[in-house]
Amino acid sequence: MRYPAIDSVLVELGPLAIRWYGVMYVVGMVAFYLLGKWRVRRGQSDWTLQEIADLLVYGVAGVIIGGRLGFALFYGFETFLRDPLWLLRIWEGGMSFHGGLLGVIGAAWIFARKSRRGFLEVTDFAAPLAPLGLGLGRLGNFINAELPGRVTELPIGVQFPCDSVRSLNLACFGDFENVTRHVSSLYQASAEGVALFILVWLYAAKPRAAGRLSAVFLIGYGGLRFLTEFAREPDPDKGFVLFDWLTMGQLLSLPMIALGVALLFLKPLHRT
Repeated sequence: MRYPAIDSVLVELGPLAIRWYGVMYVVGMVAFYLLGKWRVRRGQSDWTLQEIADLLVYGVAGVIIGGRLGFALFYGFETFLRDPLWLLRIWEGGMSFHGGLLGVIGAAWIFARKSRRGFLEVTDFAAPLAPLGLGLGRLGNFINAELPGRVTELPIGVQFPCDSVRSLNLACFGDFENVTRHVSSLYQASAEGVALFILVWLYAAKPRAAGRLSAVFLIGYGGLRFLTEFAREPDPDKGFVLFDWLTMGQLLSLPMIALGVALLFLKPLHRT
């Protein structure tokens, strides 16, 4: 089966192009707000709707700034050294989840200080609201034919467009590669989006000690990302970073898991 040809541009209005990837970000933001509102209305949180909206603004800023800086540091540092202004050309692509997470953590800390809420209280509130947005981002990757998987002979494999895999396979000519690959973008959308959302959302249904929701999110995302990376082709300029099998995504997920485990076993201070 061939990778479905989906136009990455949803609609063009003169010089303005609205892309599916950007739409996924917007839908993820709306989902964050509506899910937060649902929790408030159900009495699962004492946050105000204005606080949810404010946190969303802080979080989006953290995602964009941290995601871009993280991509430059973890995946494109040599490009950044050659062309520092490349960092500002976001439209050329290049975002890192782990960098975005660090940006969100920084944004949450600033928001906590301004709102006079505890830092873990803020991250615990955001933890069950974020996964669907992560999954939608991976769906955007799927539409863009990004994140090609590793070569497989399983019947679920698909042929990727040569434009998507030429950095991995210089011998790819014509429209499609002549081998089949895992659709790792959909694997990660299902894991980091749907499965992680169900896990954290159900865990958040009852009051938990401070930091517990954040811990489950970190462990859940880190573990699922580590597993799904085995089906994703490593970045061509990085390859395997350790042991001839560990990818950069897996390496960056390990501190997430470790931090989550530490938070999970911290002595409870209060319930959220």
